[in-house]
Amino acid sequence: MSIPAPLSSGIANWHWKSKTITPWGRDWFERELPTITVSGEGTEVVGISAVTDVDGDIELGQRKSKLITIFDCKVVLDWSGTASDGSETVVDGSSDFEYRWSLTTKSTPEVAALYKLAKTRLPAALEAKFAAFAVAIIETHGKDVTVSAEPSRSATPAAGSAAPAAPASSETPAAAVVPPKQEKKSKINTTKITVESTFMAAADDLFGLLTDEKRIPAWTRAPAQSSAKPDTDYALFGGGVKGKYVSLTAPTEIVQTWALQSPTWPSDHHATLTTTIVQGSDYSTVTFVLDGVPTGMEEEIKRNIEGYYIQGFKSIGLGSSLS
Repeated sequence: MSIPAPLSSGIANWHWKSKTITPWGRDWFERELPTITVSGEGTEVVGISAVTDVDGDIELGQRKSKLITIFDCKVVLDWSGTASDGSETVVDGSSDFEYRWSLTTKSTPEVAALYKLAKTRLPAALEAKFAAFAVAIIETHGKDVTVSAEPSRSATPAAGSAAPAAPASSETPAAAVVPPKQEKKSKINTTKITVESTFMAAADDLFGLLTDEKRIPAWTRAPAQSSAKPDTDYALFGGGVKGKYVSLTAPTEIVQTWALQSPTWPSDHHATLTTTIVQGSDYSTVTFVLDGVPTGMEEEIKRNIEGYYIQGFKSIGLGSSLS
């Protein structure tokens, strides 16, 4: 009895497939966006207080083995702030990278300061969260539109196909030495990407933000694991990125293995991330070099680093500019 060959995952993943996830995306916005707050130079604080409307379509598509996030939405937000004198301001704003602001509180010098703080720093914090939204879509729904490339590792023989018994022998045969079967690991073609940015911060401060377990969540907005010692594990973005520290030279260089916990990242594959920090007169330049990125994922991973790392630092008011 012949068994038909399984459909090749490469062919199955070539054609366009999509999944509509608008209700899930609306829930994500309502849950995640109100966690955003930013601080001013003094005691002023502004943050998103509520998501009042989400209108549009959110989909995850798959074509030619690539996952594509598609969302074209109008997100209406309420935000509020506390001025240095303790007074509160409530403002309605709307989103999605084209920002339109309206003030519902009577204008005063204190309110004007909060309004300026919100318009200056909230967009960067929102964009960092929107970058996280795209990754969350893939992590949550990617498996629903992608055929697994993992072959079956077990099979049940057809009935009546048992092997015949060996003939009886009066002699005990010598034990046959069979070398263990080596599982062939497929070669992954890789490349290198570089992302550079400047921050209004000292090199010591940036080194600490990148390695100190207590400080990392300030810009990742998620739990972190980091002992900041060679040959120790670390995990960022709630486990979204994992690896080991290779070497740390404070405050100028961090070398670590790096793997994205995503359906698009090959299983058990690690790249090497080298982060260098160069102190300037009133700013520092940070260069991220990720060597070992699977070919075809360069743009996706570059967007991740810009969205998670660069925009993450911007969200806490370090004032960076992409190179």
